[in-house]
Amino acid sequence: MSDSILKVANLSYVYEDGTKALKKIDFNIKKGEKIAFIGGNGSGKSTMFLCLNGVLRPTSGNIYYEDKQIEYTRKGLLDLRSKVQIVFQDPDNQLFSASVYEEISFGIFNLGIDEKVVERKVNEVIKELEIEPFVNKPTHFLSGGQKKRVSIADILVMDPEVIILDEPTSALDPKYTNVVNNLIDELTENGKTVILSTHDVNQALKWADRIFVFMDGEIVKEGRPEDIFLDDETLNKANLLVPYTIKLYKNLLRKGILNENLKVPKTIEILEKYIEESFESKKG
Repeated sequence: MSDSILKVANLSYVYEDGTKALKKIDFNIKKGEKIAFIGGNGSGKSTMFLCLNGVLRPTSGNIYYEDKQIEYTRKGLLDLRSKVQIVFQDPDNQLFSASVYEEISFGIFNLGIDEKVVERKVNEVIKELEIEPFVNKPTHFLSGGQKKRVSIADILVMDPEVIILDEPTSALDPKYTNVVNNLIDELTENGKTVILSTHDVNQALKWADRIFVFMDGEIVKEGRPEDIFLDDETLNKANLLVPYTIKLYKNLLRKGILNENLKVPKTIEILEKYIEESFESKKG
């Protein structure tokens, strides 16, 4: 059996006003992969997410879940959405219940799961995302960061196989950015497939197994984070920043401080280790 979980073949999407949002997209995502979509606003990332979840039906091309083509019937879409869930960039597009607790429990309760199991799962995710202080508040009274955490809890409690996160840390302060990033790491360690879009190139470098660079509705490059962020031509074309770890690494190579045979560092901690080892070797 194939290890593919989501496959897109020759997919295009055109909005009613004629805007070509996606143009002949092809990719294959394996179970358990950590995928980052990067690119400017309007590059097609969010439209691609909506197609993957069946919210939008492609103008042409196909999507496959575990090698089975998506069927755009009520049953087919319900089945897809039980396995592939999206956390939207703007939580106001996702939250609609009167209170936080009702919001988080609504989706899983409607799956017909035993009430005690629902209560346990809801309380677990509330604790994990530190939602307890405002769990009984109306959702419309929450701050942007609180709404974001509730929208993430909404999806996690449903326990889908594929979790799509559109700018998951936007509106979050540094503390809760770390909470969410740690939770994302935990999901992938438990075998979930996570696809996220982000403007944080440093996080994409550190976290992702593969990166897809979107520009004008196309994927202009796909590959390992190290390869993507060493490709100045692609970064310039897509108007993307170079992660600070890569920028410093390249400067150290140019100055002869680091050996070119070293593996490209994905984190500043690895780069620091390289620098320490370089100075130690020169002392000897």
